[in-house]
Amino acid sequence: MGQADILDELLSAGVDLRRRNADGNNALWLACVSDDAHVVQRLIKAGIDIDNQNDAGATALMYTASAGKATLCQLLLDAGASPHLRNQDDFQAIDLASTWECLKALRS
Repeated sequence: MGQADILDELLSAGVDLRRRNADGNNALWLACVSDDAHVVQRLIKAGIDIDNQNDAGATALMYTASAGKATLCQLLLDAGASPHLRNQDDFQAIDLASTWECLKALRS
C-alpha cells in the first residue's frame, strides 16, 4: 500500500522478503502497484528478489511496463531487473509495454 513507515518497521523487525501472496507476488510487486518509488527503492536496497515471477510468470518489471509506470519501469531496470524473462504466455516486459516511455526504457 506504499506505506513507508510500516515498511521500515517490518524491515527493522526482520520480515522475510521471500514471502509471497496467494498469487505468487512479493512485496515489490505490491509496492509497484502503489506507485511509490521510495518504497520500491527501499525494498530493492533491502534485498528483495527483483525478478520474482508470480504464478503466471509475471515480474514487477512486466507489471510496471504493462501499467505504463515508466518511472518505476526505469527504476527497476536501473536496479538490475531482467527484461529478458518470459511469463507463461511467452511475453517479455517489452511485449507488454503500454506506453512509449516504457517501451523506450525497455529498448535501452
